[in-house]
Amino acid sequence: MQLPAPRGPLTERLFAELARPPHAFGPPPAGPYGDRHGDRHGDLHGDPCFGEEDAQLALFVCYELHYQGFDGVDDRWEWNPSLLALRERLETWFERWLARRVPRPPAPRSQEVPRALAALVAADDGPSLSAYLRGRADTAQFREFVVHRSIYQLKEADPHTWGIPRLLGRPKAALVEIQSDEYGGGRPERMHAELFRATMRGLGLDDSYGAYLGLVPGVTLAISNVMSLFGLHRRRRGALLGHLAAFEMTSSLPSRRYSQGLRRLGGDAGARRYFDEHVQADAVHEQIAAHDMCGAFAAEHPGLTGDILYGAACALTLDRLFAEHLLGRWREGRTSLRETDAEVTVR
Repeated sequence: MQLPAPRGPLTERLFAELARPPHAFGPPPAGPYGDRHGDRHGDLHGDPCFGEEDAQLALFVCYELHYQGFDGVDDRWEWNPSLLALRERLETWFERWLARRVPRPPAPRSQEVPRALAALVAADDGPSLSAYLRGRADTAQFREFVVHRSIYQLKEADPHTWGIPRLLGRPKAALVEIQSDEYGGGRPERMHAELFRATMRGLGLDDSYGAYLGLVPGVTLAISNVMSLFGLHRRRRGALLGHLAAFEMTSSLPSRRYSQGLRRLGGDAGARRYFDEHVQADAVHEQIAAHDMCGAFAAEHPGLTGDILYGAACALTLDRLFAEHLLGRWREGRTSLRETDAEVTVR
């Protein structure tokens, strides 16, 4: 994967540093930014140098150094102290960004966690992106949806796998069971990331890892960033499990609709297999995630039940923001991707 084009002074500075061998560098300079929701403070909730698109991309790039990295970027940057100091500032910004958008649910008693997760999912009233893609989307819109999803789906399960060494006993076994299915049960061609590549090829898209990073907006990057935030910090392990539970509990029915929409648009069985696989697998995974994983973890760590619910709420809220972005742009007759010359490679 190549570093994408910068989106502001922060990523301009970061990418220039990453192009060089690992070295010490100072903090980025301050700059005036306003929140995209309209309030202008000159300083964006504690950090004047972080604009939303700029910061989401910078944080994604910092995290990606722990996954596959970038062509031309030295692997030693992964643990460079200056890079980690910048990432810490970005994470502080991102945690505030989340706090403004995601109300923290009340912490349930440990034995009530599975029921509380189900209630949280049931109360979600965001717009149905899957219903639109099933019945109304055209091929160009479905291709855009898949481009957005590729940013996470081509490394599907990896952020949640960080949780495995941080658990013991029943919750650990439950997470391993879920992840084993995500990784194809040891068969590379059945890995969910590989199945998604087949979907991309079926739609005439570039299936190489990170090919469309430069085209997706900040809300798409935030979906991946929140998983890495929770996965890379042991203190966030409760939120990581709650996030995965919400992810699994809201996947089966939308996957059925995505498959139906792709069939309507002429997608063959190979292109639809990724979604068809999730109809059955995630119907099982949601029970394992809510009861055997989150329920058992809550019993062992009753003080972290609020974190479990907050992680789930973050997953649901970001999915709602994502759906609102795509459907809002499409209603206006616009692309949901960043409007650059590269857009023609998708549409």
